[in-house]
Amino acid sequence: MELFLNIVSAFFIISGIFFFTVGVVGLIRMPDVFSRLHATTKADTLGAGLVVVGLAIQTGFSRVTVGLFMVLAFVWLTNPTAAHTFAKAQYTRKHMGESDD
Repeated sequence: MELFLNIVSAFFIISGIFFFTVGVVGLIRMPDVFSRLHATTKADTLGAGLVVVGLAIQTGFSRVTVGLFMVLAFVWLTNPTAAHTFAKAQYTRKHMGESDD
C-alpha cells in the first residue's frame, strides 16, 4: 500500500511541476501582458494544487496536511485576484494613452 501511495503522490507532484514549467514557458513566449498573465495564472494555480495534493498524500492526514490545504486555499484566492488586478491596471494604462513598453 505504501508503494501505491508513493506512486500516486509522485504522479501528482510531477504533474504539478509540469504545469509550473508550462507557466514559465508561457511567461517567456507569450507576446503581451494579458496572454502572459493568463498562461502563468492558470498553470501556476493548477500546479500548486497538484503539488499540494501530492504532498498531502505523502504525509497522510495530520496537522501538516491541514496547513498545506490552508496554503492552497490562500493561493487559490490570491493568484487569480492578483492577476485580475494586474490585468485591469494594464488595461487602464493602455486606454489612458500611456505608452506600452
